[in-house]
Amino acid sequence: MTERRVAFVTGASRGIGKAIAVHLARAGCDVAVAARTVHDGEMREHSSTVKRSDTTPLPGSLDETAALVEQEGTRAMGVFLDLTDRSTLAPAVQRVLDQWGRIDILVNNGRYIGPGHMDHLLDTPVELLDAHLEANVMAPVILSQLVLPQMLDRGDGFVVNITSSAGSSNPPAAAGAGGWGLGYAMSKGAMHRLAGIIAVELGERGIVAFNLHPGFVATERMAQDMGAFGFDASSGAPADVIGAAAAWLVTTPAARALNGEWIEGQDLCRERKLLPGWPA
Repeated sequence: MTERRVAFVTGASRGIGKAIAVHLARAGCDVAVAARTVHDGEMREHSSTVKRSDTTPLPGSLDETAALVEQEGTRAMGVFLDLTDRSTLAPAVQRVLDQWGRIDILVNNGRYIGPGHMDHLLDTPVELLDAHLEANVMAPVILSQLVLPQMLDRGDGFVVNITSSAGSSNPPAAAGAGGWGLGYAMSKGAMHRLAGIIAVELGERGIVAFNLHPGFVATERMAQDMGAFGFDASSGAPADVIGAAAAWLVTTPAARALNGEWIEGQDLCRERKLLPGWPA
């Protein structure tokens, strides 16, 4: 029997990461789901501004996502990981390698959640900019360095980085009024370069990397938190759109020709008709 491929998805307790995990399972992958929220109801700071605190529980957990993965008929492993704490990264990856022996697909989806995201430049403590860079740039780089050697040993592997146009364009308004802050923008801009470097350096050795751009997506946190900052979750695409796009990219041979490129997830899903019933 052919050994199933193993995916490692960060930020998988809810939103886009959760959808990607489920769609990869539907495509036949075992999935290690990684995030901070292991159990339902855990309380962590998720306010986007220094002006107030919000630790009310967000919907979703690794327990919930793992159960959905297993409903698709493949294995799930919940792995605690904090992208702002480097000490948690290597143990998370090693646990998967020890128990399942491989990681074929790395999805760098998780990002910094917390104050500074929706604050103006002059109101943002510099240590919060550091937190953005740590979670959104350095953690994906470190995770890539951790998983790529065993991919190279097999001559095959995928790295999918969930990117954002915030890193390549000016916001339509100031942070808090429909735009975003510097930390999010500059960290996503830096992350953009990772996929291209991987493709150039390792493409001939079987490694494929993409920047997958989700566009505006109606996630649980978008609905709960972001209305106050000028974002209407009801106008976003379902997270399943990006889940279907990610699964197509790592399971379709033709996608290898896109190595190192920026992929518009919603356009890909629409053009390839990857999600039945969407768009309506």
